[in-house]
Amino acid sequence: MSWLSEYYGYINLLAIAGAAATVIITAFVAAIYFKNIKSAKKSGELSSDSWDGIKEYKNPLPLGWAVSFLVLCIWAIWYMLAPVGLPFTYPLGAYSQIGEYNEEVAAYNEKFTAQWQNADEATLKDMGESVFIVQCAPCHGLDKSGIGGKAADLTTWGSKAAAIDSVVHGSKGLDYPLGEMAPLLGGLISSEDEVRLAVEYWSKYISDTQDAANANEAEYNAWSVCASCHDIDGSGMEGSAPDLRNYGKSAFVVDVLNRGKDGYIGNMPSFNDGRLTDIQKQAVSAYVLSDRQ
Repeated sequence: MSWLSEYYGYINLLAIAGAAATVIITAFVAAIYFKNIKSAKKSGELSSDSWDGIKEYKNPLPLGWAVSFLVLCIWAIWYMLAPVGLPFTYPLGAYSQIGEYNEEVAAYNEKFTAQWQNADEATLKDMGESVFIVQCAPCHGLDKSGIGGKAADLTTWGSKAAAIDSVVHGSKGLDYPLGEMAPLLGGLISSEDEVRLAVEYWSKYISDTQDAANANEAEYNAWSVCASCHDIDGSGMEGSAPDLRNYGKSAFVVDVLNRGKDGYIGNMPSFNDGRLTDIQKQAVSAYVLSDRQ
């Protein structure tokens, strides 16, 4: 690694030299302009613009300034894009501590995924609890109850009660193309009985994937309001709205983790930024759904 140390020694020297040159050139140019201010005589053509009776001369761009600007532009391109190994450069592809850290994290995540890719449900639940305590509990609480309504109550999430609450109060923040779901009770759905019928249809024939031909007419009609966005089979119209076939299942939890959520009390960030691996997302799902009421 001695060559690398020597290489970065050159970079540090170059940075110091550049800073010193900048100070010297700035002082030199400033001195010239201060001298001109004291000795320059009124001459030249005035511009037609006037600010409170004050006009400017139509002076050409100073040659020194123009040359300095051009040289600095060329230097910036060379400094950032020159091939690795070219003396006195720090190109984009060169070593950096951030790059080394990212490589180490990627290597660890690859090893982690290989180790736990076939983990059983109990292992995933234990792993998910650890991740939940660090990443989720600050908002949802250690007991997953949402800290008195400050965040979603995950103890009932995915249940009939939670589905009824979404229909009554609406749901927001998952950034689907069809937009946020407005409260339906008192609007498209006129009574609590219709809400219950719609959720019954979802529970029996969408969530549990049974034969929808067995549904009664009242359940089907109530569900048709939901189907206008989620489709009659609950599939969400090819990603235009949430796929309710996965509601209350691991795939839906992972989708929320990937998307993030703009909630009523703040924003839940997307965990699709490398913060969690796919295995860890599945683990959080297993833990969240493990003791659903």
